[in-house]
Order: sequence, then C-alpha cells, then structure tokens
Amino acid sequence: MMRNQVRLSVFKWSCRKKHLCSVFTGVDKDEFLRDIYPQRRPAVLRGVSLGPCLEKWTVDYLAQKGGDKEVKIHVSTVPQMDFLHKNFVYKTLTFNEFVKRASEKKHTDFFLCEDESYYLRSLGEDVRKEPADLNKQFPDLAKDFHIPEFFAPDQFFSSVFRISSCGLQLWTHYDVMDNLLAQVTGKKRVVLYSPQDALHLYLSGDKSEVLDIDSPDLKRFPDFVKAKRYECVLEPGDLLFIPALWFHNTLALQFGVGVNVFWRHLPADSYDKKDPYGNKDPVAATRALQALERALHTLDELPADYRDFYGRRMIQRIQKRTYCDSLTNSTTQEGSDSTLPSGQFTKPG
Repeated sequence: MMRNQVRLSVFKWSCRKKHLCSVFTGVDKDEFLRDIYPQRRPAVLRGVSLGPCLEKWTVDYLAQKGGDKEVKIHVSTVPQMDFLHKNFVYKTLTFNEFVKRASEKKHTDFFLCEDESYYLRSLGEDVRKEPADLNKQFPDLAKDFHIPEFFAPDQFFSSVFRISSCGLQLWTHYDVMDNLLAQVTGKKRVVLYSPQDALHLYLSGDKSEVLDIDSPDLKRFPDFVKAKRYECVLEPGDLLFIPALWFHNTLALQFGVGVNVFWRHLPADSYDKKDPYGNKDPVAATRALQALERALHTLDELPADYRDFYGRRMIQRIQKRTYCDSLTNSTTQEGSDSTLPSGQFTKPG
C-alpha cells in the first residue's frame, strides 16, 4: 500500500514538472532549417501561412467539398482509442455524413451508441501500396491548404487528412519520418516523449501499452513515471514539428481538422518501400533487430548463469556502440530546469 502511494506521489510530481514545447513565431524555411530542425526537438510554429483553409473549412464547407465520397473511419464507444486492443470498429460513411457526425456530441444516427467517437485518418487509393495524399484523395480541399515548404519537394512522403470528434484521444506511438502536424480547426493537446525514454513507455511495436497517460496504472507500468513529458496545445493555424522517433499522443479538445505532412529526411532507400503509412522501422534497424533475435536464440543454448553473463556483456557493447551521449546529456540537463516553461521566440520585424 505504501509503495503504491509513493509511486502515485512520484507520478504527480512528474506531471507537474512537464516541459512545454518551445513556440516560434513567423518562421521561414531558412530559420526552420538553421535554428529549429537541427535541435531534433518538438516545436510549435505560429504565423506560418497555411492558406485559406483556416477561414473556409467549416463543417458545411467540408461536407460540401468532400461530398458523398466514401471514407473508412474508426468508431468507438469510448473517446480513448486503443490500437493494441482494438476498442474500436472500422466503418464506412460518405464524407459529408462523417463530418456531420464527428462534429456532434450526441448522434441521432449512429453505429454503436449515441455518444460514439469518430476518427478519420485518410488513406491512399490503394491502401496497401500508396501513401495518403490530400491532393489525390481530396483535391477540392487540397486547394485551400498550403503545405509549408520546409523540405525539398522530392522528400515529400504523404499528407494525411485527420478529423476527430471532440474528446477523442489517440494512442501513444512514434513515426520513423519527420512530420509537421497542421491544426486547421479546433484545439488539440499533444503530449510527447523523447526517443531516449523509449524504455519507460512499455512498447509493443511502435505503440505504447500505457493508454491512459494522465492516470496510468502504475502497478502495471511503474517505470512510466521516469518518462519526461513534453506538452503543447495547438490552436487553429499552429504547426507542430514532430521529429522522427518522438512519441506523441493527441487529445482533441474540440472537434478538429488537421493535416499531417511527412517527409523522408533519411536517404530514400533507408525506408521500407512497402510501407504506405511511414511507420515501419528503417530497413537497417529491422535487419539489426532480426540479428539480435538470432543472437538471443543462440544464447539459449547456454545455462542460465552464462546467458546472464553474456547478455550483460552484449548490453554493454550495444550501449557503447549506439548510445548518443550528446542526446542523453541534453535531455538530462533540460530535466534539471523542467519546472520552467520553454520560451517563446518571435521573428524580429
């Protein structure tokens, strides 16, 4: 009993010491590439032109432009969607009907219950081969959205249309490509965790098993308190730079519409060519993990005390060869003043 109370106290302390993402205003491509991108940390960008979508994308306008195009959506009886345990179902609706329902808190027409939650993550025409592209799936709406030119055109991978009900929360996961999350309408809270905290997030593939990050089950996930929490609230017109491998969890504070733009920041052949979602581990990482599994199977031929000894030696070698001291040190240093919010930076003039 006492141990659980201590853990709960530690977690509450951890939450109070969350980091606020840095905010930059009036950033152009040169400033982004020079001052923000090399830091490899999340950053909110304000004052970047996203086009007329900010004024135009009302519920009625979206329904009109999207029309009766059929879309595959997630539907759940609870607002916290859990991909690992699939607490949602996939359904198909016309786009105009989906937007209408997603914008409502109570539904007269529904699949599961009158307060069910909806989520759209747009897909390519061939969902197994083609990445999502706003210009191809929603060309009339794409005219209203200007993709920020913060990367070379040949690096572009996908532009993903996202629409969610108020209160909808998506599972914590990472992507292997850099991306910009553009919040067009509504407010959204985003919580992020550094790649260096991966060991504290109880991963299953690219997703965390900790579904409720605000009130986690500390009996099941005691080390979750060690993960440093970064947070921001996106307003309409905001961009959030999410570097590859940073874990993120989103909560729609209002009915919201956004666009994720992903780009390849590694050489093109580093990525799995059969990955239309951009979330499969790089080819070299996959090969390395497969080799590790083979090595572990080989160690199974030894007695337990030998496995323990050589396993520890393997861990030590992996740490020496792969850990980045600069990243670890910067994360630790930032943790020492984590009660202070990150500053806001405004472009002069």
